[in-house]
Amino acid sequence: MRITIIEDDDRVARGLVTVLAQAGFEVHRIATAAEAVRAAPSDVVLVDLGLPDGDGLDVIRRLRDRPETAVIAVTARSEEHERVRGLRAGADDYIVKPFGVPELLARIDAVLRRTRVARALTHPDEPLVLGPMRIGVGTREVFVGDTPLTLTRKEFELLLLLARRAPNVVSRDVILDQIWGATWESSSRTLDTHIAALRNKLGPSVPIRTVHGVGYRLQAGQPELIG
Repeated sequence: MRITIIEDDDRVARGLVTVLAQAGFEVHRIATAAEAVRAAPSDVVLVDLGLPDGDGLDVIRRLRDRPETAVIAVTARSEEHERVRGLRAGADDYIVKPFGVPELLARIDAVLRRTRVARALTHPDEPLVLGPMRIGVGTREVFVGDTPLTLTRKEFELLLLLARRAPNVVSRDVILDQIWGATWESSSRTLDTHIAALRNKLGPSVPIRTVHGVGYRLQAGQPELIG
């Protein structure tokens, strides 16, 4: 997932780049409104409202021409009317400085979930492509290269969850809750079995990495929807 930071404060920008890169994002930083207009598309854009060469609200309005991009307004101004202005300009969320890393990551995860849901509702049958793998979301077909894979229902759901969040780590608790639901407390060993089966079927070109003590990461290029 690609995140662009539009922030003129070098100290703040360096901190954001570091923590987001450590979280597994591809991070790009720009410092001015002029650069923002020319920037390549991203999955998430963090926009500081106090830019030196223009109003961050204008940048947000321009970004609304890219419906697949989630926008988070970042500012030191906490007044309600300022938050309302940012949201009305088109921001998907708003975060006030100073903020902690857990809050930032949670807000990014939340806006990504919302944009994925909107995309899925608009284009329900478009395949999800990650490296050599292609997942037919509507058809429930999976190919690695030209080779079709035969997956169980749970294996498909697990693979789709990891692919939609790639290359970020998905915790065991999140996987168990979303795939096994109310019975997840008794399904921990079952998850290990399904991960092993998926690794065997996917092969080395679509590796599932274990992040010890946390969960799993699917790592085979950046996911994209074709269409």
